[in-house]
Amino acid sequence: MSFSQVGIAERCQFSLGDYIDDRWKVDSFLGEGTFGQVFRVKDSDGKVYALKLLKLWEIMASERPNLLKRFEREYETGLIKSDYLVHSLQKGIVKGNAYIVMEYCQGGDLHSALKKTHLDLALLASHILLGLKALHLNGKVHRDLKPENVLLRNNNHAVLTDFGISGDQNNRLTQRGWSGVPQQRFGTIAYMPPEQVNPKRGNATVLPTTDIFSFGVMMYQLLTGSLPFGELNVEADVSKYVYNGKNGVWDRAYLQSVSGGNDWLPLIEGCLVPDFKQRLQTIDDVIRLVPQRNGIKPDIAQHNITPFKKDTKNGILLRVMQGEELGRTYILNSLFTDDSSLVYIGRGSNDVWNHIGIKEDESCYISRQHCTIEKDSKTNNWILRDGQFRVICQIGLHSAHILPCKRCTASCKNGGHSPMKWKESLNGTYVNSIEVPSGGIAIVPGDIISIGDVKMRVEGI
Repeated sequence: MSFSQVGIAERCQFSLGDYIDDRWKVDSFLGEGTFGQVFRVKDSDGKVYALKLLKLWEIMASERPNLLKRFEREYETGLIKSDYLVHSLQKGIVKGNAYIVMEYCQGGDLHSALKKTHLDLALLASHILLGLKALHLNGKVHRDLKPENVLLRNNNHAVLTDFGISGDQNNRLTQRGWSGVPQQRFGTIAYMPPEQVNPKRGNATVLPTTDIFSFGVMMYQLLTGSLPFGELNVEADVSKYVYNGKNGVWDRAYLQSVSGGNDWLPLIEGCLVPDFKQRLQTIDDVIRLVPQRNGIKPDIAQHNITPFKKDTKNGILLRVMQGEELGRTYILNSLFTDDSSLVYIGRGSNDVWNHIGIKEDESCYISRQHCTIEKDSKTNNWILRDGQFRVICQIGLHSAHILPCKRCTASCKNGGHSPMKWKESLNGTYVNSIEVPSGGIAIVPGDIISIGDVKMRVEGI
């Protein structure tokens, strides 16, 4: 069942003891925000879960499709097998309103828990990082990491939640999300890296380094009780806060003055580097800097990821792991023409022909001529290059024939041979957080290709 099947949304008013969809008995009301309500519910076996219900009856029809995509994305992400992510159990529709059922975390969120008791920050940090690692290995970036989105099971085991924001940058700045708190916009900006506040060329692509910056902000806050780049209480504070983040201006001395702060300094410094290319690049890089807990370093073992084939003898395919076409696959061998073993990838558009035309939600971070994958017959490697080498004419851009247009019957100033030119993408192409260099990079199964907000995993066939 897909959330796209929702019908006319009726108003829902569930009280204690009521059943949602004839199965989930409302045990208590946990909260309400702009988009929905959260209930603690019990199944027939008496087990306790959390149920999120979208208030579609209050949402404008034009906003529903994108919201439902985010909701579906949250449910799908919760199916990843990891001890450090909130687990999804079921999804459904009641009176035309979508809902998802997830595990219930008795310990509440990290922000509230820190006000009540002393917690082992090194242990919690390790849990959070392992949750991020599970996301990244499965081709996803959280993008809204903050204490409110870290929940605690009853044994103080931390798990990540609220994955619906992934790949939806515009909503991150303009909507209040589940909390419904007016300051949600400030809370979001507080953890955003500079490249996401004001995207420029090479900065608009969402990478794991986005979560790493947010993690550094959060750990500074948990250790000191303050945000690293200054106050952020009113609109007037935003510009200065963003400026300090962009220029790496934060109070290191204050961090060192708190208990254990000096031990955390190398990690936080590595996370808060303004230039994402110089920042700590992988979750394992960050985990290695977590202060030792009782002389034991955190576990950095591999996580479970969605199974895929690693044997490339029959070729490779690309699987969309994050984006509007989640789950879709492209078999590269089948896209070759008689003339060439090149595959062009770009934004789905009527203006330019591509073997793979990627759909986007609302953002325009994917160029129409974004990147190229080539099968190297000599080495048998698959090479990914940023940009495309194209005939410079409208006929050539629309054509599947990617060699010089010898068979073109159009009148041409160059006597039937239009020039060809290499054109780079506007925002770069990345493999596992590494920007693809001008000479290209060999890709292998398991690699995550980032193109704008879309992520695709390389797999064998």
